[in-house]
Amino acid sequence: MATRRHILAGLVASALPRLSWADAGSPAFLAAARMSSGAFALHGLTEAGAMLFAIPLPARGHAAAAHPTRAEAVAFARRPGTYALVIGCASGTLRARLTPPDGRQFNGHGAYSADGALLYTSEVVAETSEGVVGVWDTAGWHRVDEFPSGGIGPHELRRLPGSDDLVVANGGIRTDPQDRSKLNIETMRPNLSYLSPDGAILEQAELPEELRQNSIRHLALAEDGTVAFAMQWEGDPAEPVPLLGLHRRGEALRLCPPREEDLFAMRGYAGSIARSEGMIALTSPRGGVVQLHAEDGAPLATLARPDACGVAPLPGGFLVTDGGGAITRLTPEGFRPLERTAAAWDNHLVRI
Repeated sequence: MATRRHILAGLVASALPRLSWADAGSPAFLAAARMSSGAFALHGLTEAGAMLFAIPLPARGHAAAAHPTRAEAVAFARRPGTYALVIGCASGTLRARLTPPDGRQFNGHGAYSADGALLYTSEVVAETSEGVVGVWDTAGWHRVDEFPSGGIGPHELRRLPGSDDLVVANGGIRTDPQDRSKLNIETMRPNLSYLSPDGAILEQAELPEELRQNSIRHLALAEDGTVAFAMQWEGDPAEPVPLLGLHRRGEALRLCPPREEDLFAMRGYAGSIARSEGMIALTSPRGGVVQLHAEDGAPLATLARPDACGVAPLPGGFLVTDGGGAITRLTPEGFRPLERTAAAWDNHLVRI
């Protein structure tokens, strides 16, 4: 049920002039990158990988959130960060700069409500890494609420399809607020937390005890609410573990190992994840590979791509960006080059 705060925010937002994504050139994706000059920018890309716009960022970016209707994006700093920039992508103008409360840090990701009236941000209490979801009114860009994320070290959060409920990847890692050193590897407990728009915990899912050092980081959602999640292994590097899991509310977690010959290909690190037409893609810049799985988690292929991390769905496959500046199309048959740029693409490619 919508809250009074939500309704009022929507009424104010409806009175604002709207520029649609068509006014920004109809980009299909958003991605942060470091340019050859050393400067950072948020880019809009077509499905063919062509650049439509580049909007300066003050420091290295991580992910972005795209407004569901108007040509607006929020660019998040690389975690732990203290900026989130609200950008008018049709005009290239800065509309607002969001700053977390004292003692907090943004953690790289956010998501709009279905109607775009609210923005939810992934945050931590700097000293303890306790997870918080910040809530912002997108009409005047005021912080209107916050609630616990359900765990330690939240990273990506997403809105469930057809709902304003959220799912949060609580990575479980407590980090030093200054140097990001990991402080609780022996006791970490990652989880998926499902939250109502007002912060009530609807459900939580944890990994089995022997895999509690597998930090849940990134999410890709199916229309039926099934959550595919990517993990980063903090345990013994000589021990191969699955880096892909699947979960649907009310059911048990399912872990999805690759083929035996590919157990070490990702070097314990999944950087990003996407779903497309019955396939799941999992990238590893550390391993220099992208793994493809079927919708049920069965392994399909492991394909080499140096420093590949950003991935997002395309019809029949995926778009992949890498740190070397390449933008490629990926299908089960392999990679097809689309564009070669001077940009060192950062971690994520966000479908609009």
